[in-house]
Amino acid sequence: VEAVTLFEVVSMGKRAMQSVVDDWVEAYKQDRNVALLDLINFFIQCSGCQGMVTAEMFQSLHKKDVMRKMTETFDEDNEDYPLIRTGPYWKKFKANFCEFIAVLVQQCQCSILYDNYLMDTVISLLTGLADSMVRAFRHTSTLAAMKLLTAVVSVHLNLDVNKHNAQRLYEVEKKRISGKRTNYRLDQLERKRKEYEQKLLEIQNMMNAIFKGTFLNRYRDVIPEIRATCIEEIGSWIKTYPDAFLNDSYLKYIGWMLYDKQAEVRLKCLLGLQGIYSRKELVSRMDLFTSRFKDRIVSMPLDKDHEVAVQAMKLLMLMSQNCEDVLSAEECETLYQFVYTTHRPLAVAAGEFLYKSLLSHEGDEEVQPKGGGKFGASTDQLKRLIRFFLESELHKHVAYLIDSLWDWAGKFLKDWECMTALLLKNAEEDGEALSDAHESALIEIILATVREAAEGHPPVGRGAAKKILSVKEKKIQLEDCTKITEHFIMVLPQLLAKYSTDAQKVANLLQIPQYYDLGVYSTGHLEKHLDALLREVKDVVAKHSDMSVLEASSRTYYILCREEIAIYNQVDRARTQLIDELMGQLNQLLGGFWQKEEGFCMDAGEISRMHSALRRIAAFHNAHDLTKWNLYDKTLKLLVFEIEHGSLPVLMILPALQCTYFSLLWQLAVVSENSPKETLFALRRELRRFSQICMCFLHHKGKDVREKAFMILCDWLLILSHQDSNNNEEAVGLLDYLPNTSLQEKLLLFIQEHVFIEEEEESKDLTEEEERKEESCKLDDLHKKRSLLAAYCKLIVYNVVEMTAAAEIYKYYVKTYNDFGDIIKETLSRTRHNNKIQSAKTLILCLQQLFQTHAESQDSSNGVDFSSASFTNMKELARRFSLTFGWDQVKSRESVAMIHKEGIEFAFQGATGVDGKCLPPNLSFLLIISEFSNKLLKPDKRLVYAYLQRYIAEPLPCKGEEWQPLIWYRNSLLA
Repeated sequence: VEAVTLFEVVSMGKRAMQSVVDDWVEAYKQDRNVALLDLINFFIQCSGCQGMVTAEMFQSLHKKDVMRKMTETFDEDNEDYPLIRTGPYWKKFKANFCEFIAVLVQQCQCSILYDNYLMDTVISLLTGLADSMVRAFRHTSTLAAMKLLTAVVSVHLNLDVNKHNAQRLYEVEKKRISGKRTNYRLDQLERKRKEYEQKLLEIQNMMNAIFKGTFLNRYRDVIPEIRATCIEEIGSWIKTYPDAFLNDSYLKYIGWMLYDKQAEVRLKCLLGLQGIYSRKELVSRMDLFTSRFKDRIVSMPLDKDHEVAVQAMKLLMLMSQNCEDVLSAEECETLYQFVYTTHRPLAVAAGEFLYKSLLSHEGDEEVQPKGGGKFGASTDQLKRLIRFFLESELHKHVAYLIDSLWDWAGKFLKDWECMTALLLKNAEEDGEALSDAHESALIEIILATVREAAEGHPPVGRGAAKKILSVKEKKIQLEDCTKITEHFIMVLPQLLAKYSTDAQKVANLLQIPQYYDLGVYSTGHLEKHLDALLREVKDVVAKHSDMSVLEASSRTYYILCREEIAIYNQVDRARTQLIDELMGQLNQLLGGFWQKEEGFCMDAGEISRMHSALRRIAAFHNAHDLTKWNLYDKTLKLLVFEIEHGSLPVLMILPALQCTYFSLLWQLAVVSENSPKETLFALRRELRRFSQICMCFLHHKGKDVREKAFMILCDWLLILSHQDSNNNEEAVGLLDYLPNTSLQEKLLLFIQEHVFIEEEEESKDLTEEEERKEESCKLDDLHKKRSLLAAYCKLIVYNVVEMTAAAEIYKYYVKTYNDFGDIIKETLSRTRHNNKIQSAKTLILCLQQLFQTHAESQDSSNGVDFSSASFTNMKELARRFSLTFGWDQVKSRESVAMIHKEGIEFAFQGATGVDGKCLPPNLSFLLIISEFSNKLLKPDKRLVYAYLQRYIAEPLPCKGEEWQPLIWYRNSLLA
C-alpha cells in the first residue's frame, strides 16, 4: 500500500523520520498553506477522526468552526482511537507520533520555526483540540502539545548556550580592539547576540502559550492517561532545563498530583522526582518542595499499587542519600521495616535502602574495627545486621530479611567463614563475645543465607512459583552449594558440640545438612568429619526430648541415609546403633511398667523418662521404617490398656498413639503387588482396630488426646480412601476404607463441640503478664481449632464424607468469619469445583435447615418475623453465599438455577389446596433466595419465573402482609 497522507506515512513507520520531516519542510517552503493543511489533518487523523479539513474550510472558517465540524464528523459511540489501541503496531505508532513531533521541531529550528505562522497555527490547533469534549481529541492533542513543548525546551537550551558563547566572544573582541574604532567583526557578533535574544524571546512565548493553553487545563483532566502525560513531561522539562523550570511554581503540580486517585499518575510523579533527587546539584533547590511534600512521600510505600510503593521507596532512598537529615530516625526505622513485606520488589527496594543507610560501610571501609582481624569489615556489618534484626520487635522473619538484602549484600551474606568464626570465638580471645540472643539470631541468619544460596529462589510466601534459573544463576548456585558443603562439613560438628544443650540453636543448625552436596564426603575423603557429625547428632538426641530437635535429628539421618550415595553404609550403621539403643531404653522402661502391677504407681520421673523415650522413637519413626524392631505391638498394648483402665498419663498416650499410627503407615507403604492375602487380611484387621481405638479416644478426658485422635483419624481416613498400593487392585479393594454414617456423625459432632462452641469468658483482674499469657493461650487454641476444622473440611473436599455434611459447617460462615472464614470459603470453592450441582444443593440445604430452626423457634400464630436477628443473619448468610459465585454468571448458571428451583419447591412445601390460595408455611424462604436473583442471566430469570408460576394462582392472592415475600421475590426476578 502506497502511503499518501502524512498520517499514513508516520503510522506505517517504514521511512526514516528524518526524511519524512525533510520532505514536509521542503513542501512547506514551496507552499506553506498546503503543507500546513497536511499537518493539521495529520493531528485530526491521529485522533481517530475520519473527517478532513479542506483548503476552503482552512481559509474561510474560524478555528472554533473547524473544531465544531470535526467534532460532528467524529463517531462518538466509537471510543476507540489510535493512542489507546493495543498491540505492537499501535505501540509503535505512538512512538512514531512522538518522534515525528521531536524531529519536526529539530529540523525547523534554523528557519521556519520563527516565521510567526507555523508554530502559531500548530499551537492554536492543539490548544483548541485539547479543549474538546471528545476524549480522543483531548488525549492526542495533549500528548502532541506536551511533546512539542519538550522539543521546544531543547531548542531553548541550545539557543541559551549559543547566546552565552556569542556574548563571551563579543566581550573578548571588544577588549582586543580597546574601543578606539568600530570593527566589522564586533558588529557581526552584536547582530548574532541580538538575533539569539530575539529567538529566545519567541521560544519563551511559544513555551508560555503551550504551558498555559494546554498543560494548565489538562493536568487535572478526568482521563488519567492525559494527567499522566502532563506530569511525565513536566518532570522531563525540569530535568532538561532546571534553570527555567526547577522552581516551586512548576514543582507544585508534581506535588499536588502525588495525591491523584490513579496509580499511573502517582507513579509518573515519583519517577519525575527520582530524576531530580538523583542529582545533587538540583537537590539544594528542592528545600521548600521537600518540606511541603515529604510526609506524603514517606507514606507512599504503603500505597495499594505495588509499583508506586516500590518507586516511592527508591525515591526516599535517593532523598536520604542526597539531602542531609531529610528523614528522621523514626521515619527511617519505619521504612526499614518494609524488608519484611511479602511483596518482593518492595522488600528488595527497602533492602537496598537498609543496606546503604545502615549496613554498608562505604565511608569507613579503610577503618578496620578494633580486633576485627581477618573478618573485620564483615564482622562489623554482621553485628549491625543482628542488632537491627533483634531491635525489630514486630517481625521475626529472618528468611524475609535475608531475601530482601540478598541482591545488595550477597557478598557479606555468603561469608559463612566469618559467621561461624564469630560463633566459635571465645570471650577470652576477644572481649566482645556475642550474647545468647545475638548467637541465636546469627544462627538463624546462617540458616537463612544457606537456604537462599542453595535453593536460589525467595522463601515461601514471597514471590510466585519457583523461577527458572539462568545458566549463570545455576552456576553460581552450584558453586555456593559446594562452598557451603566444604565449609560446614568441617565446622558443623564443632558448632553442635558448643551448643548441644540449647534446643533452638541445635534445631536450626541441624537443618543445614539438607543443603549439602553429599558427594563431597567421599570425593574429598572427609569420612572422619562425617563420624564427628553423627557422634554429635547422637549426643543431641540423648540430651533432648524437644520435638523440633528430635525431628531435625531424624531428618539429618534421613538426608544422609540415601542408598545411592557412597556414605550410606557408614550412616546406616550409626542409625541402626542409635535406634537399637533407643529401643533398648524403651523396652527396659516398658518391662518395668508392666511388672509394677500394670503401671498404677508410676512416679513423675518414670513418666517423664517413658514420655521422652516414646517421643524419640516417634520422631525417628516418622522418617525411618522401624518395623523390624516390632514397635507396633508394644505401643498398641499401651493404647488398649488405656481404653480398658483409663489411668495412663497423657504424656504417654500422645507419643504412643503417634508411634502406632506411623507403624501402620509404614506397613501400608510396603504393600506390594505380590503381598500374600494373609498379610493383607492381617493388615486390614489392624487398620480397622486402630480406627476403633481413635474413635474411642474422641471421648477421652484429656483435651490433647481427643484432638490428636481426631487429627490422626482424619488423616488416616484420607489415606485409606485414596491409596494406590503400588497398583495392587486386590490390596486396594481389601484395605480401602470409607467411614460409615455413624463415624461421619461422630466426626461432625466433634467439630461442632470442639471448634464452633465458644467458651464463656470469666471476667477477672489480671496483671499485664497474665493477660499476655492468656492472649497467647487463646491464639494457640484458635490455631488448634483451625487445624481441626481444616482436617475435617479436607475429608469433605476429597469425598471421604458426604458433601451434605458441609451444610453444617457453612452455617457458621458469617458468625465465625474472622476465625474460620477463609477455611470455609476454600471448602466451598473446592466442593463447587468438584461438583457444581451437589455443591449448590448443599448451600440450599444449609439455608433450609437454618430456616426450619428459625421457624420452630417462632410463635406459629404470628408467622415469621422478618426483622428478627436470626432471620437477618440468614439473609446475610445467603448474600455471602451469593457473593462466592463471582461475576461470571455463565460459569455459575446451573448452580444458581438449582438454588432457585430447590428454594421455590421448599417455599411452597406443605401448601394446602391446588389453587395456591392458602398461605404456604415456608413462603418467607423466598426472601432468602431472592439474594441469588442478581446472579441469574436474563433468560434464566424468565425460566425461574415460569417455574414459580406453576405454584401460584393468577391473579396473585396478595391481600395481606404475609404474601409480601412472594411479591418481593417475583419483583427480583422481573427486575
